[in-house]
Amino acid sequence: MSAVDLTRRVQVYVWEVPVRVSHWLIALSIVVLAMTGFYIGRPFVTVAGPAGESFFMGWVKVIHSYTAYVFITAVLVRLIWMFSGNKYARWDKFLPVHPSRRHGLWPTIKFYLFGMRKPPGFVGHNPVAGATYTLVFGLYFVAILTGLTLRSGSADVGSPIAWFGSLAPLVGGVQVVRWIHHGVMWLLLGFAVHHVYSAILMSTVEANATMESIFSGYKFVPPEDLVHSGYRFINRKGQLDE
Repeated sequence: MSAVDLTRRVQVYVWEVPVRVSHWLIALSIVVLAMTGFYIGRPFVTVAGPAGESFFMGWVKVIHSYTAYVFITAVLVRLIWMFSGNKYARWDKFLPVHPSRRHGLWPTIKFYLFGMRKPPGFVGHNPVAGATYTLVFGLYFVAILTGLTLRSGSADVGSPIAWFGSLAPLVGGVQVVRWIHHGVMWLLLGFAVHHVYSAILMSTVEANATMESIFSGYKFVPPEDLVHSGYRFINRKGQLDE
């Protein structure tokens, strides 16, 4: 028998359609925003002919702007679903407000530090992942605010986006805003690498279709991980923490 008993699995619908769609829109938009942002900050493509006859940089900025709106919309949808979705998507899975989430923090950290062979049994986000995503959403908001502030420089007078220009003096000017925007991009790209690694790790160790679930919405979990209250924590020994 293998270390993981795949016969004792329950199919659970964890990630609903808005969660999965917003997840992929955020991921893809970050890639496009990073690529176009790199070019806007340091153009590396030489276009033949007079500069006035080429609109290459303009198209890059257009793609960057519209992708930013997709990113903002996807983030807002995910935030709304924190209050409208199922129990695995809700806001209390991102903040350890319930005792079971707090009790599960250290065991989960021990697993990530190779101090435990198996992670604690959480069906959706474990407490460490949830807390990390809270920080990531904070980075999203910083990226959005700084991006809109930079965009305000070319916005029409009277446009709602023009208002964000008043934020630049609060942090030291446009150059500081640009530096923050650039730094947040690197932090998000670094998180993306970690996110893929940890998802593969958890999917391999738990054999619960973590990777597949972001496409299908379904995970396959041990029955003892399913507690109807959704807030209690059952460890791998079957012991219940209230």
